[in-house]
Amino acid sequence: MDLLLIAGDLFHRQPLLRELKEVRYLFEKLTVTQVVLIAGNHDYMKSDSYYRTFRWPEHVHMLTGETMQIIDFPNIHTSVCGCSYHTREKKEKLDIKSLKKGQEPFEILLLHGGDESHIPFTKEDLIKADFDYTALGHIHKPQIIIEGKAAYSGALEPIDKNDVGAHGYITGEITERGCNIRFVPVNKRSYIHKEMKVTPEFTENKLREEIENYIQRNGNEHFYKFILNGFRDPDISFDSVENYFDLRNTYTHRSSENQKRNILEIVDETQPSYDFAKLKEQHEDDILGAFIEAFSEYPSDSMEHRALCEGVQAMMDTRKG
Repeated sequence: MDLLLIAGDLFHRQPLLRELKEVRYLFEKLTVTQVVLIAGNHDYMKSDSYYRTFRWPEHVHMLTGETMQIIDFPNIHTSVCGCSYHTREKKEKLDIKSLKKGQEPFEILLLHGGDESHIPFTKEDLIKADFDYTALGHIHKPQIIIEGKAAYSGALEPIDKNDVGAHGYITGEITERGCNIRFVPVNKRSYIHKEMKVTPEFTENKLREEIENYIQRNGNEHFYKFILNGFRDPDISFDSVENYFDLRNTYTHRSSENQKRNILEIVDETQPSYDFAKLKEQHEDDILGAFIEAFSEYPSDSMEHRALCEGVQAMMDTRKG
């Protein structure tokens, strides 16, 4: 590998000196690879940032300037342009005129941003900039913006519970024929959001077994969020399932068995499977029947229908009490 590009946020916060030393140790293992990195909005160049005084090996090049800088690598016929963050945000739109081209035939742009608070730019801006390749940082999810020309590698591992899907890095090659890139997944763990269809036949034990079987099939190393939808038996509540998996305690207080399951959340979006026509007929002379009548015209996927279900549930619970 000739060139390793890090498009900002090597760290998710300000790096400690010992952390930079650990990274330097890893970089020193590279014998032929040149490394170019910039600071992003999370590890930006604060006035007292260790980035400012840290000494990297000769083959590691940090573009510390707040404005665009250029570095040439004649031995691989490539120039890299980029800049670092000196504040948490850079709201100024990408200035194409500020981008610099080097003395080499192949030109790469190293850019961190892409939303309204972090160097806003469009796909058209990158096309006008006309670099052979643009290595993008800031967005955690890997995605190709322009085929063979611009891509977010994303985070090597998921950062939070919404970073679902594969994570890894972008590898590629630039030649006279153009740039070829591909995504290489390497993450050891994933955040998985699983929608689970519930029917009136589901009991709490059945739901628990379905969840455990799904995790067993997909791996204990991942982190799971289960979204329950569909219709449940009105007499069934899934609260004890959350208690069984100990979701209401912190990780440090969970048993080792439940820690292995790595269940972050169970979201219950189910509705009670009432026979509203029958209930309305049975209670046509009281408030329950009138309540059902008031919501009878709304479709089952509407907010009004959910209000109907919750209202009927509350009234039925009151009657049982």
